[in-house]
Amino acid sequence: MRKAANKPLGVALDAGLARTLLADMVRIRKMEERCAELYGEGKIRGFLHLYIGEEAVASGALRALSPEDNVVATYREHGHALVRGVPMKAIMAEMYGKHEGCSGGRGGSMHLFDVKRRFYGGNAIVAGGIPLTVGVALADKMQNLPRISVCFFGDGAVAEGAFHESMNLAALWQLPVLFLCENNLYAMGTALSRSESQTDLCAKAASYNMPAASVDGMDALAVHQAVVNAAKAVRNGGGPQFIECRTYRFRAHSMFDPELYRSKNEVEEWKKRDPVELLVARMKAEGMLTDDDFEVIAASADEEVRQAIAFAETGSWEPVEELCRHVVAEGELR
Repeated sequence: MRKAANKPLGVALDAGLARTLLADMVRIRKMEERCAELYGEGKIRGFLHLYIGEEAVASGALRALSPEDNVVATYREHGHALVRGVPMKAIMAEMYGKHEGCSGGRGGSMHLFDVKRRFYGGNAIVAGGIPLTVGVALADKMQNLPRISVCFFGDGAVAEGAFHESMNLAALWQLPVLFLCENNLYAMGTALSRSESQTDLCAKAASYNMPAASVDGMDALAVHQAVVNAAKAVRNGGGPQFIECRTYRFRAHSMFDPELYRSKNEVEEWKKRDPVELLVARMKAEGMLTDDDFEVIAASADEEVRQAIAFAETGSWEPVEELCRHVVAEGELR
């Protein structure tokens, strides 16, 4: 059984940052728990991949970036979109397939997108976002733009050719890319050790002469500090960097997953390191949070979720006459 690493949270605690990261994680958790219920009610359809358990990665990493940086995520991207600033109402409307969604109701759960916030998906193809990120970074470098490009991907993407091709080009051309791997130990239902002969993911990055670091992905503060350090190096012309966040999803791969590939004991062991509970406990121990403080954060998130659902429920379906928009060229069809 793969056990959760039970290491202490070693990063110094800043009260303001800790409260921000905690609020981020609670917002993600509350939104996704309701999404699971709405899926069961048939309000959300198609595929739904929940991020519950991994919230520390999105919150810690994205709070370390500039609004001008580019972000590309995977199909498990609800938390990334939310922390990046995409309104929860727009996310929920997209989940419902409504016209007011951030992708116009055409993308759904796996294709959240917001160009104004430089959030370029949401990508349903495993490793599909990695070469896109390299392309965006190349364009920025050719234009001498100061921003960096960050791509999130899972451990399963490391087995794809696109990962290796992208790592090689990014290192060869010294592109401003931060590769951020969310290693939750399973590519769908396949354990890392059953698909990779080399399970040290940082060693793969090192093979491309790329600086690499591994961090506790259940510790939002540790993730934040690691990304601050790596982003600074990339921004200062140091070339691409790789970070492995060791994390774990508490829910199944998707709502269709019978979850027969891991034991309940393993899941319960990892739940002892719930990123929300870990940060709450530490903040309370250092006198930075009370039960009442947490209730205020939770109540605010609950109300935001309530308003987002109401917005999605009253949203509109895309007009039938616009269904061919963005699909075929305008003008008479022949």
